[in-house]
Amino acid sequence: MNDILKKYKYGIMVITIIFLCVISLTLGKFPITYNDIYEIMSVSFFGKDYAINSAMETVLFDVRLPRILAAVIIGGSLSVSGAAYQGIFNNPLVSPDILGATAGASLGAAIGIIFSWSIIGIQINSFITGILAVAVTWFVSTKVRQNNQVLVLVLSGMLVGTIFNSFVSLIKYIADPYNKLPAINFWLLGSLTAIDMEDILILLTINLLSLIPLYFMRWNLNVLSFGDEEAQTLGIDTNKIRLIIVLFSTLLTASSVAVCGTIGWIGLVIPHLARNIAGPNYKVLLPSSFFMGGAFLLIVDTISRTIFSIEFPIGIITSLIGAPFYLWLLARSRRGWK
Repeated sequence: MNDILKKYKYGIMVITIIFLCVISLTLGKFPITYNDIYEIMSVSFFGKDYAINSAMETVLFDVRLPRILAAVIIGGSLSVSGAAYQGIFNNPLVSPDILGATAGASLGAAIGIIFSWSIIGIQINSFITGILAVAVTWFVSTKVRQNNQVLVLVLSGMLVGTIFNSFVSLIKYIADPYNKLPAINFWLLGSLTAIDMEDILILLTINLLSLIPLYFMRWNLNVLSFGDEEAQTLGIDTNKIRLIIVLFSTLLTASSVAVCGTIGWIGLVIPHLARNIAGPNYKVLLPSSFFMGGAFLLIVDTISRTIFSIEFPIGIITSLIGAPFYLWLLARSRRGWK
């Protein structure tokens, strides 16, 4: 059974994602059945002659389909980003949240919102501040000489994240309380409500430009996971490779945060689950992290818009799941990272 799962793992993951997407399309306040989906798709893509409800078609194509695609892309991208961070820093506790990338990207997006920039402007600014936050974290950790450099890195990331979050609070304090402040607050809680197909195209383009290079650098990630000394003996310029991977990983985080707000913990939780199932080889770990992260965020988003009478921010749900997992991970880290 295990051999079959390993042999057809990608096919199983793709089928699972498609299955979850179809189920999610039918769930929501506006009832849509599987037969409705079949008829609407038949009319839209194959020109079949079915009498379809135009309101139902709008809900399907303009509301549910864009946010389902966004959940898969963003969840997968954040998971790949977290897996890459954990590999290059050789640390299971590292994630975009811990290193300050999310807080940095949040500041850039908040600045973009308060100045009413376009989505492209918000994403570029979010990327710049996300990179800046990770760079500051890295710089501070290298200047503090301690026996436990991993602990120094994590503490530096928490400090930098606190500083950038303080700037976000300052922006909220001076923001227009009737227009900009509610927009920033709602965005910080994380939501896929306002996603449309134009956002999907931008998000997919930017994230593919990061996902593809990261996959081609999977061998470097494998070697860096064993430590700098082992990587240098194989002729790898560790600083250069690490910088390139940080740039692509932060771009994944920043572009996702700029579109949907702060959705934490996915970059920490999902890579560990993927590593336990698929193994530590980044050739398998990166695709597995993407599919599992996409499935996880899709399930969370579907729950947030169907379980409660009002839509629940998905950032809160991911935090409720991620924080206990982090405590378990801290206890488990004493026995080593496998």
